[in-house]
Amino acid sequence: MTETFRLTLAQLNPAMGDLEGNAAMARDAWQAARDAGADMVALPEMFLTGYQPQDLIRKPAFVAHARAVLDTLVADCADGPAIGLGLAHWPAEEEKPFNSYVVAHGGKVVAEIHKHHLPNYKVFDEKRYFTSGDISGPYTVGPVRLGTPICEDAWFDDVTETLAETGAEILLVPNGSPYFRGKQDVRYGHMVARTIETGLPLVYLNLVGGQDDQIFDGASFVLNPHGKLTHHLPAFQETLVHIDFDRTDDGWLARDGERVSQPEGPGADYAAMVIALRDYMTKAGFDRAILGLSGGVDSAIVAAIAADALGPQNVHCIMLPSEYTSEHSLEDARGVAERLGCKLDTLPIAGSRAAVTETLAPLFAGTTPDLTEENIQSRLRGLLLMAMSNKFGAMLLTTGNKSEVAVGYSTIYGDMSGGYNPVKDLYKTDLFDVCRWRNANTFDWFKGPDGEVMPQRVIDKPPSAELRDDQKDEDSLPPYPVLDDILKRLIDEEQSVPEVVAAGHDRDVVKHVERLIYLSEYKRFQSAPGARLSQRAFWLDRRYPIVNRWRDPD
Repeated sequence: MTETFRLTLAQLNPAMGDLEGNAAMARDAWQAARDAGADMVALPEMFLTGYQPQDLIRKPAFVAHARAVLDTLVADCADGPAIGLGLAHWPAEEEKPFNSYVVAHGGKVVAEIHKHHLPNYKVFDEKRYFTSGDISGPYTVGPVRLGTPICEDAWFDDVTETLAETGAEILLVPNGSPYFRGKQDVRYGHMVARTIETGLPLVYLNLVGGQDDQIFDGASFVLNPHGKLTHHLPAFQETLVHIDFDRTDDGWLARDGERVSQPEGPGADYAAMVIALRDYMTKAGFDRAILGLSGGVDSAIVAAIAADALGPQNVHCIMLPSEYTSEHSLEDARGVAERLGCKLDTLPIAGSRAAVTETLAPLFAGTTPDLTEENIQSRLRGLLLMAMSNKFGAMLLTTGNKSEVAVGYSTIYGDMSGGYNPVKDLYKTDLFDVCRWRNANTFDWFKGPDGEVMPQRVIDKPPSAELRDDQKDEDSLPPYPVLDDILKRLIDEEQSVPEVVAAGHDRDVVKHVERLIYLSEYKRFQSAPGARLSQRAFWLDRRYPIVNRWRDPD
């Protein structure tokens, strides 16, 4: 009879710090694995604590609590398959804890692996939080010798080659790998290389769910030797699957299974923003959102994201018109709300603006109206929206895209007010693509309605803040295709001004944009968190001083 090994993969969504809740999820996954006759159930990196815990992991009481919860879980899962999951382990002699993966069977821990390679780039600061562990050897579960390189350990060949040389037969790689565009191809490249080098099958198991700005997209997969893909789990969804391996003359091989198609381009970004918003709100204790719906494209796509994340009945849209608000904008705001099925109220700001103008008149006497008066409008809107948020307990969403956030084309304490910004890392030109994608696609995970949820005019009309007569964004900024190309070069690629000019841009325009980027750093420092979609999102990916006199001299 052929020798077999059944491994249950639990691609699940933990909540940061909810130790008992995460343990309950692990226990349910273990029960499902036992019912399926599995030999082992595996959960991702740092599953018990949540990832990334940042300085929370430096709190000894938190790490000790996690260990106590683990001990109870190990005892509860004694009669059945082995269970593997990640958490922190802090020996008394170490200055910092380890990022560990524990495997338990029969009511006791049979292996504890400590992460060796600690990533310290982009959003990762693991050298601040963890001690590097020695490279571990394989461990036995049933008929199989398993090797477990934890996340980054599988991005290098030394850990996996050591495991293969010391008898590992299957590589199980638990991950906390956040999404960015093109990330899946990067993962494939590294993991296929490991299977070619070792000649072993490899199981890539990733977290799913949002944590602050980061989105873990799941998308776990299984490779047989030489990179043959046998399974691909869904992206952005919790999933439990059972993977069967057979011992052959060529070693252990995974049987073929389902390979779910993966989202790409605007669809992947949209799914990431939906799960980011949903998890940020629900894990923080909110179930309803509120936002200002202007009739423009930015607030329209945020309303759609919120409706798909929370359900239209939990999204409250408010139109806050002034004398500069066009009838088209009023119609378009109503059109978006009606198509999405969200509640829409109107709060005119004319009376409030008149009162503020009258109050300031003695001190503003002799001055000419300028940006100050425009910002008063934005701040009055922020004031009213925050009042609604406070009164009714709904989280206020901000709607500034990355192009605006980059150059400060937003009002601090005005339209920047709020708790979360789903489109913070989405340039304006990319945002248009996402809008078109949402209008053209239908998926079961949409909680909002199918079909066109944004009138085409909302996408096509020239963007305007409508803070003065006949205002257009291009009065103050280059056309968005030009602006976004300059921004991507200066921010995402860190190009010099001469390099951007060499790409075909006017030097005066480039210098103007560069100046705006640096001057608005203080706004970004105080802005709401938002979904990370790229490798150069504002916050952990890009950390610049607020006060900074340097400009590119060329």
